[in-house]
Amino acid sequence: MADDKERFSNGSIGSYAAVGDSFTEGVGDPGPDGVFVGWADRLAVLLSDQRPQDDFRYANLAVRGRLLDQIVAEQVRRAIELGPDLVTFCAGGNDILRPGSDPDDVAERYEAAVADLRAQVGTVLLCTGFDTRGVPVLRHLRGKIATYTAHVRAIADRHGCPVLDLWSLRSVQDRRAWDADRLHLSPDGHTRVALRAGQVLGLDVPADPDQPWPPEGQRTAAEVRRDNIHWAREYLVPWIGRRLRGESSGDHVEPKRPNLLPLRH
Repeated sequence: MADDKERFSNGSIGSYAAVGDSFTEGVGDPGPDGVFVGWADRLAVLLSDQRPQDDFRYANLAVRGRLLDQIVAEQVRRAIELGPDLVTFCAGGNDILRPGSDPDDVAERYEAAVADLRAQVGTVLLCTGFDTRGVPVLRHLRGKIATYTAHVRAIADRHGCPVLDLWSLRSVQDRRAWDADRLHLSPDGHTRVALRAGQVLGLDVPADPDQPWPPEGQRTAAEVRRDNIHWAREYLVPWIGRRLRGESSGDHVEPKRPNLLPLRH
């Protein structure tokens, strides 16, 4: 990683393609034009700052709701065609959330995609899962997510990939790092992940992603209960309903940035 950090900080990454699901698409971090921003777009800005004006190209192929096999078929193949210097590959989370899924099986298919990417792309950054101990509904899946995260770290070691370790990013354990749906990051959460990704790539980032949050007033039990009821009605019930109907939030959604285009400062 030491050699990588020196190389990245010298601005040798001139192109970047982001591959994944809602996390990488940026859900929870809406821009002024209604298009989601997200950590990958923010990382692209950090990378572009290492380059001369208009000398950086970026594609974001991620689509919300996509399962691993869909990401491999639709996005990994496209990323290889584009031939960027860097690919971030964050996938498998939606598979792990499905009842009866096997993290060992998901990891085996994930590693096959990593091998294909590494054969064609100079640097492939992998992402672990988040620690869901404080997330309602998802906390009971913490063991499966931890198992998958351990696989991702091992795969990264075997294939020489840097790792964006989201499990160890303590700042995203704060509820303010998450959107109202409690499944996607807030703008502040996406910003902190982008800063950590920049650190992994050896960039001098403008802020510490793990800096403490400002003090927050204590919420009453009644406020917590009211928030939980609102969340269940507005987000949990529709989320469960889509799964029962076999629907995805990404149905009819196209990648927001399907080609490597100049990213202007």
